[in-house]
Amino acid sequence: MAVEPDEGAATVLWEGDAHEVAGEGPVGSASVEELARISGWHLRAEGLCSGEVCVPVRGGPIVEPSPGRVDLAAVAARLDRPVVVDEVARVTAVGAARADRRRALVERRAPSFELPGLDGRTHSLDELRGRVTVLVTFSSWCGCRYDLPGWQALSDELADDGLAVAAVAFDQQADDVRPFAEGLTIPVLYDPGHVLSELYAISNVPTVVWIDEDGRIARPNTPAFGTDTFADFHGVPAGPHLDAIRRWVRTGDAGVPDDDDAEVPVEDLDEDELAARLWFRIGAHLHRVGRLDEAGERLRRASELAPLDFTVARAAMPLTGRDPFGEEFLSLYDRWVEAGSPFHGRDPDREGD
Repeated sequence: MAVEPDEGAATVLWEGDAHEVAGEGPVGSASVEELARISGWHLRAEGLCSGEVCVPVRGGPIVEPSPGRVDLAAVAARLDRPVVVDEVARVTAVGAARADRRRALVERRAPSFELPGLDGRTHSLDELRGRVTVLVTFSSWCGCRYDLPGWQALSDELADDGLAVAAVAFDQQADDVRPFAEGLTIPVLYDPGHVLSELYAISNVPTVVWIDEDGRIARPNTPAFGTDTFADFHGVPAGPHLDAIRRWVRTGDAGVPDDDDAEVPVEDLDEDELAARLWFRIGAHLHRVGRLDEAGERLRRASELAPLDFTVARAAMPLTGRDPFGEEFLSLYDRWVEAGSPFHGRDPDREGD
């Protein structure tokens, strides 16, 4: 049943979290107190401040249109974050700071995150600091959901050598993922807002990221599989990548250039791809609260902005009653291959480099 929006309130999606704000001003605004609660940023005389960091707000007021309220789009601009204001649905989506993704893509520092796990707990990347970590992204709408036992086996094999494996599903709820994680001991998390898709510039699953003991990305986004279940379809055998992980864990050789002048192997998201993620986030939120028709409109808009991004276009299929394994997916896959298989990351054929 559709849920009618409360005309006296609006929703702010700050990265992956949903917050209700009072409807005392236009959509896309919040009180100074609400901004602090939602984002951790406080409006002070010296600017927008979080902890010891302050960002000046000279060059135009951000307390508008009424005293004590802030324009969230202006705040997002000052903090270098993408934003979408959906006045009709009364939802504002503010994305991650572009600097966080630049640290991942250019400086190779792994952005931290907090996500819910199938065990009911919230987990963070920081929990794995001190161990070499393989971060595996997958989804219930991808055949790679059947690869989890392969990743568990690798974790078991290399646990005494210091390896941790963490799996993150781009799914809306734990029950979407749980059937594919039975019997596993590796942490399996789920990411309803596709926060990792934005932070790490992930455009397809499975995408695997290697992170060393100090939080540095040893090998960036790579399409890789834990088994050969569908190797005949996608043409990427699991063995070379799994062997490369074994070599890395045991010898420290990640098989990629490690100097600061090396070519950046992961292209940044463009503005359409960023907007697509925010529209997807709005659509997914509307879907979760039962506003299905509105959700469908936003998910279609997201797919139009990033038509060959599987974390957007394919992920929208089950949320709009379409089969992510059916003819529509096969057509999407064919268009993706014809376009050169665009992917934000390394070419899997470079495993021998």
